[in-house]
Amino acid sequence: MTISRPKIFGIAGWKNSGKTGLAVRLVTEFTRRGYRISTIKHAHHDFDIDKVGADSFRHREAGAHEVTIASGTRYAIMHELRGEPEPSFEEILARLAPCDLILIEGYKREPIPKIEARRLEAVNREPLAPHDPHIVAIAADHAVEEAGSLAVFDLDDTNAIADFIAATTGLGAPAR
Repeated sequence: MTISRPKIFGIAGWKNSGKTGLAVRLVTEFTRRGYRISTIKHAHHDFDIDKVGADSFRHREAGAHEVTIASGTRYAIMHELRGEPEPSFEEILARLAPCDLILIEGYKREPIPKIEARRLEAVNREPLAPHDPHIVAIAADHAVEEAGSLAVFDLDDTNAIADFIAATTGLGAPAR
């Protein structure tokens, strides 16, 4: 039996370009349409989802390699790298449960189809699309002059962007 790779679509852009807002709106829209959506967010800095003093935090501080927190509503597995290299994009994908679509925020160098988010308030406004052949569309809060053959959307036009992602990835009817 061959396990098929899930549908994947990325959202790339510079800091404050609107990536997270777009990702959240897309998750809401695809979920409303009946799809099971997973997300991967790449952080370029140290982060912690645990609280200082919590039991799980104390387990990690004591040296645990992985700590799982589970309840009746969710679970999380924290894996401490402790000097090991960051896992590859493919290794992260392999850890996710089956779903209809995985939306990727960040990982702008991965060879996956993606939309470039652009906002006038972004820290850096240098376009990514001219240097990334995997960018298939642009979503911006301003007029885009240099789009070439790329699809261009208003950054807030979630329905049209979701339709485009569904068509681009070949997302069929929800699996349920």
